[in-house]
Amino acid sequence: MTAVSSLLTDDQRAVLALWFEVNASLSAYHKLITSFGHARLAWQAKVEAWRQLGLHHTHLKRHEQPEQTRTSIDNIQQALTEGRYGLLFADQPDYPAQLLQIYDPPPLLFCRGNRMRLQQAQVAIVGSRKPTAHAQKTTFDMAQYLAQAGYVVTSGLALGVDKRAHSGALAQADSDYQGRTVGVMGTGIDVNYPNHHDQLFTQIIEKGGCIISELLPHTQPHKHTFPRRNRLVAGLSLATIVTEAAVQSGSLITARLTSEQGKQVFAVPSHIDNNNAEGCHHLIREGATLIYHPQQVIEDVNSQLAYGAYSKTSTTDSNEPAASINDTLAESQANHLSQGSSYSIGKDTSQLPSANMKPQRTTIAIPEHLSVVYEQLDWHGQDLDALIAATELTAPSLIGQLMELELLSAINVQGGRYSRS
Repeated sequence: MTAVSSLLTDDQRAVLALWFEVNASLSAYHKLITSFGHARLAWQAKVEAWRQLGLHHTHLKRHEQPEQTRTSIDNIQQALTEGRYGLLFADQPDYPAQLLQIYDPPPLLFCRGNRMRLQQAQVAIVGSRKPTAHAQKTTFDMAQYLAQAGYVVTSGLALGVDKRAHSGALAQADSDYQGRTVGVMGTGIDVNYPNHHDQLFTQIIEKGGCIISELLPHTQPHKHTFPRRNRLVAGLSLATIVTEAAVQSGSLITARLTSEQGKQVFAVPSHIDNNNAEGCHHLIREGATLIYHPQQVIEDVNSQLAYGAYSKTSTTDSNEPAASINDTLAESQANHLSQGSSYSIGKDTSQLPSANMKPQRTTIAIPEHLSVVYEQLDWHGQDLDALIAATELTAPSLIGQLMELELLSAINVQGGRYSRS
């Protein structure tokens, strides 16, 4: 048997040691790294130095028991040797780059399955744990469509919408599109929750999907672990779709985190008397983008990817693609659209433009009385408050001018944010 000590470097052992001793507390971990500059220095520091940082007494107690820490690390090394799960550190190239952009990225991720899914373009689908039959079908069909179009569907492995999202992404006859799903756990990597989802976990791994957790092995489900999971679902994804959710729903936490990360939130509408969909209607009222077909998500996300690629290549001399996350989307979407789609939720989508159609650029003459507002706009998008502050116009006057610019097709409006076309 290969010696387990060869699996982890000294630096990685130090990161694991800190993560164990602070019991996966993000605030405590980052406080230690900020204060000492390096995980090894923090781990080697005396408990009194930790106490001066104001760390919780349970963290101090663990730090005073280094043998317990070493035993935990050895157990993790043994699991890695036996292939029970893998481990990604934030400084490794296969750690998902999109997580490094969020406010509090985890220093490590435990994973099972095909970790390459973490590097591919992801769209989150979240919603109610007790969805209506209509929402279950909508979720499944949307996930299947997105997977066939080359996207990875990311969700939280929970009951209801999450399960249907993963199942839809897995329901591919073509092996090229199988397993395009990532499940983010609210437990340790070795704790399947809910228990009766064992088959779903197995299918995700066997079909080429990936399951991840930032929490330590053996961590049991707790009300505090699921909001943490939600931030990773949002962080991994280019956008989040809420197919059905009540107002008091963890899905709205994911939607809020998505918005705070500067990404787009999509919501599927329902009947006004469907209490289970009040959360979606609330999101739409607050500026989320209403959708009735997943192709609408693809078009908006593709435009974001295209802008990101343009922004990066315009500042470099390289001819390489701007981001590996976009490498395979064009080809897979073209294949998908040429084969046609069985997706339907009662709307005629025959006139929806293809994702790989290139828009015809035309020069738009901006009237002089609209030039001040237009000059304040960029291609990232700004909300009304920011534009009012920049232009010093009253809200009615600004809204009127924005409507004129929209009618001229000079600007786009998405999620309550205004940007140049």
